[in-house]
Amino acid sequence: MKILVTGGAGFIGSHLVEALLDRGDEVWVMDDLSTGRFENIAHLEDNPKFHYTIDTILDVRVLNEHVAKVDAVFHLAAAVGVAYIIENPLQSLETNIKGTEYVLQAANEGKKKVMIFSTSEIYGKANHQPCKETDDRILGTTTIARWGYSSAKAIDEFLSLAYHREKQLPVVIVRCFNTCGPRQTGQYGMVIPRFVKQALLDHPITVYGDGKQTRCFCEVSDVVRAVLALMDEPKAVGEVFNVGSNVPISIEELATRIKELTGSHSQIEYIPYDKAYEEGFEDMRERVPDLEKIKEFVGYEPQVTLQELLERVVEHFRK
Repeated sequence: MKILVTGGAGFIGSHLVEALLDRGDEVWVMDDLSTGRFENIAHLEDNPKFHYTIDTILDVRVLNEHVAKVDAVFHLAAAVGVAYIIENPLQSLETNIKGTEYVLQAANEGKKKVMIFSTSEIYGKANHQPCKETDDRILGTTTIARWGYSSAKAIDEFLSLAYHREKQLPVVIVRCFNTCGPRQTGQYGMVIPRFVKQALLDHPITVYGDGKQTRCFCEVSDVVRAVLALMDEPKAVGEVFNVGSNVPISIEELATRIKELTGSHSQIEYIPYDKAYEEGFEDMRERVPDLEKIKEFVGYEPQVTLQELLERVVEHFRK
């Protein structure tokens, strides 16, 4: 097939591009490198089935040209990471809302199948765990930038489902929970690469809040395997799926495990949320995905353990 991956120079996007090329697809990447990095895809330049354009998806003419020549679109281009979103709220909203609208409009011209990458941030401060795709969303005040991101991605989902219902556009939506692995940067707030880099440099490992909050971390190869299976499953069209791991660990314990794994002499330091992000920043104590739906549709279960994930990230940083 001929595939367009928006945001294909990003962390998840670049791994997805590799998997598509490995199975014989011809792949076009569109990325403005705002959070992606060219080095993530540089090793693919010699592949005759790989093509890339450094441009924003807000450039409608270029986007339309790319969508017109492919069979399907994986839409990952978005402002990502809590830290980046807080520092760039306007750009984040425009990219996440307008960008998705432009992709859907372009795809609808030829009824091209689209996968929309959403986020676990959709669930907001949900206090019911695990999070099920049909659960209610609980959000904070509009003065907290984090909830703008959650709302923007929710609009992406509403737009996608509206295109499916009213215009019969084949759309699949995936809500990615914490995805990690080689190539991920800690620059935008991602916790595992940030901890690993700090540990390897013997710098303080900075835990935000009290560290008792728990998250589930999924290796990127499991996520790529899941989204490819969903894109190939006709019954997944018009549906929303959680993608990730459902094994939680506290951030405090995560810091300790990374310190031990790297043999680091780092101290673990605790930083209040107000200093780490912004005044009034809100976080959730738990976030665990319910994976029953994706298991039912495509038999997905995560295969890479947290220990294996951490070892791969450490090896990547050491290289």
